Amino acid sequence: MQRWRGLEEIPGDWGRSVVTIGSFDGVHRGHQLIINRAVERARELGAKAVVVTFDPHPSEVVRPGSHPALLAPQPRRAELIAALGVDAVLVLPFTFELSQESPEAFVQQVLVDALHARTVIEGPNFRFGHKAAGNVDLLAKLGRGADFDVEVVDLQVCGSAGGGEPFSSTLTRRLVASGDLAGAAEVLGRPHRVEGVVVRGAQRGRELGYPTANVETVPHSAIPADGVYAGWLTAGGEAMPAAISVGTNPTFDGTARTVEAYAIDRVGLDLYGMHVAVDFLVYLRGMEKFDSIDALLVRMADDVERARELTGAGTATG
Repeated sequence: MQRWRGLEEIPGDWGRSVVTIGSFDGVHRGHQLIINRAVERARELGAKAVVVTFDPHPSEVVRPGSHPALLAPQPRRAELIAALGVDAVLVLPFTFELSQESPEAFVQQVLVDALHARTVIEGPNFRFGHKAAGNVDLLAKLGRGADFDVEVVDLQVCGSAGGGEPFSSTLTRRLVASGDLAGAAEVLGRPHRVEGVVVRGAQRGRELGYPTANVETVPHSAIPADGVYAGWLTAGGEAMPAAISVGTNPTFDGTARTVEAYAIDRVGLDLYGMHVAVDFLVYLRGMEKFDSIDALLVRMADDVERARELTGAGTATG
């Protein structure tokens, strides 16, 4: 898969494309449906499938300070999209100037001149151009004059987790924030992941016999609700069953909110400075303040045993 940042990186001899455009944060099951259809249509036409996305998130440029919680950083997003079989991902730097472009100018510059679109695949709520003035009806109208057609993929609704809501990044963020990681996994089609670099913390876990990787998460990451979770810690390509703590360590009167993962039964791990991934599988319990270290240790042992049981049947996927 080719990866381009900006229109200038697109090869000059790039042929006709089947294109889909969006933020695609999380690459959830709704996104997957649209991207899969783009790949399918490209194969039917003998064209290339291209996903166009943005960095930073458009809302951060249009309304500074309003960046939504991030379900997947750009490298992870590209990795997930690549797994769906697309031929290229175009990341457009989202600038103030781009936010001011009319729908017509955006279509001409990106879809016609740069990508030579043959078909554009979108969901029914797709919006584009200055003040989100463009919709799928306008896109289809512009396509008729520019030799491309538009195909709209119907929204799919989530089951029990979403209460019948369509799959969306907004729904996923809400489930993650509430600690409903099983529900988030239903929308995403895989466990929710948080990434970052392992940094030195207070090292209390090591002193207590449960050394944890203190993960300095990617800015704007969607962090689950405070509590203890079962999941996986992936480092150096190896996924290890883990008990994960999110919160401020109230037993020690902590104030900074941290994500810490204990790789179950692993001894002597040195992960400092490594970029790691934490996949959240199941919420175990809320964050508690214990009256004594002994009481904390009893609960931690129980947390680890439950996490071992829940993760013992497999490894992290996606």
